Amino acid sequence: MNMAPGLLSLRHYGASHGSHAHSHFQVLLGLEGLLDLEIEGRGQRIAAGDGCVIPPGERHDFESRSGSRCLVLDTADAGWQYHAHRPMHNAHASSLARYLDLALQRGSPAAQQWGAPLLLEAWGAEGNQRLPHPPKRPQRPIDWRQLTAWARQHLHEPLTVAQLAQQVYLSPTQFASRCRSETGLSVMQWVRAQRLSLATHLRQRGHSVADTALQCGYLSPSALTAAMRKQRNAVTPSKNAP
Repeated sequence: MNMAPGLLSLRHYGASHGSHAHSHFQVLLGLEGLLDLEIEGRGQRIAAGDGCVIPPGERHDFESRSGSRCLVLDTADAGWQYHAHRPMHNAHASSLARYLDLALQRGSPAAQQWGAPLLLEAWGAEGNQRLPHPPKRPQRPIDWRQLTAWARQHLHEPLTVAQLAQQVYLSPTQFASRCRSETGLSVMQWVRAQRLSLATHLRQRGHSVADTALQCGYLSPSALTAAMRKQRNAVTPSKNAP
């Protein structure tokens, strides 16, 4: 499905409950009836003349007990981020939505070609001007102590970024970025640090090199020995150093 600049459609909603999320912006403009929405726990009602912008990735539930008809724009245009989470009561956009409703019913190619950019322009009229920056959403905190405890129980496995991200309810990309910003390490560097930390602890408690390598996920005892030697060399100054 082509999302640039967007795809317009007319949709009917009924009493049957629906719930999903999209990888793109979804813009809803009410034409008839009442549509009840819940977007990431925030309730909203779309009547004729109202509108809202649902950002990518946000799960939304919807139903209309008496039936509702909406103009829907599915788009990847980043310009819509400035209007997310802001209910729309805009005469310009509402009038344009009614015109696009008729044009789409007639099968007008111009409605698809120009409807999306015109809606974005109209949405910013009458006091709904774009913000200088999109609203900043609070970040989900990462409990690094809890994640470290989980990782230590699974170091004998070939851990992946996706597995770690799943533990803290983030996407792999988000987790990789947060790991770098909050620990100063890439995800794999962080995992290697956990392996070395546990390996050092086990060796100090008298575990054999072979047993320690197995528990900490090293391919062989020699790989563990090399990693620990490299760590010692990194923290021990050379005798030839000035």
